[in-house]
Amino acid sequence: MLTKDSAFEINPSQNSSIDKVDFDNIAFGQVFSDHLFVMDYVDGEWKRGCIEPFGPLSLSPSTMALHYGQAVFEGMKAYRQPDGSVSMFRPGANIARFNQSAKRICMPEVPEDIFMQALVELISLDEAWVPYNSQSSLYIRPVLFATDSHVGVRPSFSYKFIIFTCPVGQYYSKDVRVKVETHFTRAAKGGTGAAKAAGNYAAALLPTKLAMNEGYDQLLWTDAESHKYIEECGTMNAAFVIDGKMLVPSTSETVLSGITRDSAITLAKDLGIDIESRMISVAELEEAAQKGLLQEAFGLGTAATVSVICTIGFASGDYDLPDISTWSIAPQIQSALDSVRLGTGEDKHGWNIPV
Repeated sequence: MLTKDSAFEINPSQNSSIDKVDFDNIAFGQVFSDHLFVMDYVDGEWKRGCIEPFGPLSLSPSTMALHYGQAVFEGMKAYRQPDGSVSMFRPGANIARFNQSAKRICMPEVPEDIFMQALVELISLDEAWVPYNSQSSLYIRPVLFATDSHVGVRPSFSYKFIIFTCPVGQYYSKDVRVKVETHFTRAAKGGTGAAKAAGNYAAALLPTKLAMNEGYDQLLWTDAESHKYIEECGTMNAAFVIDGKMLVPSTSETVLSGITRDSAITLAKDLGIDIESRMISVAELEEAAQKGLLQEAFGLGTAATVSVICTIGFASGDYDLPDISTWSIAPQIQSALDSVRLGTGEDKHGWNIPV
């Protein structure tokens, strides 16, 4: 087993592509930094990790992850600070959730100290890739997948852990239209809904495409058993403001426990906002909309940050949210999050970790 003092092998790239990047116009998830971190799990232990140039992987066609879906990932971000330094936002929470996901998919956990050391060394090496634009950040994608060359349903004995990064702008360039999904299911009790498993996202692709064909951007998933209760959006947790109170669907074994969601709830309490985390029914949401009491709706996620939901599609028809100029709670949450992540305000919860 490696210790936190173990040094990784570092093979720096000789051909940086950073000069080709327009940091003022970055498409999300399409531009990748110079390096990645790679570490293999073999014979019951993690081997020495390596930082190497970003590039293609060589895999057998029988690699088990391709056939049986043993793959989990995370999403986190690093931000440029006012003094030019770089900080990661709540990486410890992401590491903990990553390992919870790995356990659920029957994969080995990555030691937290090694995970954190890899993040720090990788981002330090590619520090120039962290944007200076306050609307942008460095997105960090850890992923773990099965690598046994074997056809047969069982857990793999070997795994590959990778971290790569990419500078990103906003995930949504406009306000979001969502449809309440009451036919397809994202996750059921006893399933993998609370894990950030790759297969969860694959299962959501067709329903989301069908919704997009109807003019929506995303789905607002409901529970698998009754389709009566709001769970989350496909790319983010959800929050609503009804008659002045901020309501957030409670997490469960079918809802991903979002880091941004948790941060928003904490900051809302700090700000004295009336907030409640509980089960929210579609009927309650629709009734509030019909009575004019649904004042705000927004998504909360690492990639999506605080994303304005402008329209909710119910079975009875679309409801357009009031103009954003009348909103008060989502803007406060956005401002409070930005002040912490960008280092312009007090970090009273110790969420920023300097690189």
